[in-house]
Amino acid sequence: MKKILIWGLVTVGALALIMWKLNANKKANEAKIEFVKQSNIGDVPVLVQTVSSSDFSNAFQANGNFEPVRELSYLAETSGRITKLLVDEGSVVKQGQPLAYIDGQILNTDLESAKANLNQLKVDAERYEAAFQTGGVTRKQVDDAKLQYEIAKTRYEAANRRVSDTYVKAPISGIINKKYVELGAYLSVGNKMFDIVDVSRLKLAVSVPEAQVVSLKKGQKVEVTSNVFPETKYEGVITFIAAKGDNSLNYPVEMEVTNLGDKELKAGMYGTAHFSDPTAEKAIFIARTAFVGGVNSNEVYVMEGNVAKKRKVVAGRIIGDKVEVRQGLKEGETVITSGQINLTDGATVTVQRGAAK
Repeated sequence: MKKILIWGLVTVGALALIMWKLNANKKANEAKIEFVKQSNIGDVPVLVQTVSSSDFSNAFQANGNFEPVRELSYLAETSGRITKLLVDEGSVVKQGQPLAYIDGQILNTDLESAKANLNQLKVDAERYEAAFQTGGVTRKQVDDAKLQYEIAKTRYEAANRRVSDTYVKAPISGIINKKYVELGAYLSVGNKMFDIVDVSRLKLAVSVPEAQVVSLKKGQKVEVTSNVFPETKYEGVITFIAAKGDNSLNYPVEMEVTNLGDKELKAGMYGTAHFSDPTAEKAIFIARTAFVGGVNSNEVYVMEGNVAKKRKVVAGRIIGDKVEVRQGLKEGETVITSGQINLTDGATVTVQRGAAK
């Protein structure tokens, strides 16, 4: 019993000693924290920037590749053997120019037969119409004769079209970029014959960030340059602006570029579009580092006397290491650009010499 009492007293004493030690450590830590706070008052070094507005031009550049405005693959519209081949790869052709001839002997025979049948039915229809006037035939017989004539007319037009298809003509002006057939080859309907590319006009496709695309309009003129002729400026006109951007919030924009005869660009070459902004606007830009925890926080510290005050702002465009502030700051105010990690709202600060921007 005596031993139990002794052990109980020892245990209580040990617990009391532990509680005293923990309490002493807590007070010591609080004293240290308070000491640090007191030592930092009026002594937090910061870098600052004086807020000012300046003329801002929304001019920017975007890179892309030139593509032909018009290109197509010509497919055979009738079957037969090629009897004449009038072009080769690299040939320059005009719209409507003959490219090849396909043997159309059988088709010509069909056309003559359709023509003869059409002429005969035309005569029959006229005879029935005349006989109807004298009561020799009924109205139904006249209508049947006219129907047969119209059917024959449709068949003749179809036969004439098939014969016309044996004369392969260029549907657009351009260059024969690829030839898939040779003289004497037999074609079936749908066989690929030529790739025709028109490079008299090109289109330059680029991607434009959301902040810049809002200032663009269809029909707007754009200066275009290329790596192969860096000294030459080409004129482009915006023809397309995508209504939806990609996952990176970039929007496809296309512009039509007029080629120059002596400095002719080719499809696939690299080009740069120079988007200008003739009307510069006043805007406030501050250092990106001024934002507490990043631009998305929309919070900065502003100096009022020697006191740092946290303030909500509205961030706009980001240009390099500068961020536009649309609301929340006025010209002449001083914003803190470095040292915010040591700041709390209402803390006093000191500006490092030569740090004001």
